[in-house]
Amino acid sequence: MSDIDAGSSTTTTDAGEPKTTDDVTAVDTTTTAPADTAAPDAKAPAPEAPESYEFTMPEGVALDKTAAEEFTAIAKELKLNQADAQKVADVGAKMAQRQAEAHAQLVESWVESVKTDKDIGGDKLAENLAIARKAIDAFGTPELKDVLNATGFGNHPAVIKAFYKAGMAISSDRFVSGSPKGPETDMAKKMFPNMN
Repeated sequence: MSDIDAGSSTTTTDAGEPKTTDDVTAVDTTTTAPADTAAPDAKAPAPEAPESYEFTMPEGVALDKTAAEEFTAIAKELKLNQADAQKVADVGAKMAQRQAEAHAQLVESWVESVKTDKDIGGDKLAENLAIARKAIDAFGTPELKDVLNATGFGNHPAVIKAFYKAGMAISSDRFVSGSPKGPETDMAKKMFPNMN
């Protein structure tokens, strides 16, 4: 803080040392205010969004036309230029790739779980999967098969076990051998064996 003496050309600093006006640097008071504090009527022109956006997707990622149309509307509303819109689209594509990779890993973990399952896996895996397929063929529609394949749920241990149990329930009847016929208990037949 400086003390200015009205009748003198000397000022003092906070430490109390005298300072002459020759030592004081003049401040230009004619400078303009920073851009963010400019008067409201002196607005900079708003950036204009392009008529259409061209998005490039990473290799292995297909452009979802519906999502692209929705994003184009949002990008225009936010007045994003092509470069900024592409940056946001790139983030979305990376998120989709990570989700797809995570789902593929999850399905692979289900496959490994089935292979090592104590009830249906191990040495009898192929035989047990054939029984489960039999149930799917008997009760499942083509749409169900498509859903199980598209989502990976056809590899889920609980789904395989359920169809395995259904397959076992509809398996072909097996011959059940009985014990030999026991002795005749009807007294009349014992007394008159030649008569019916």
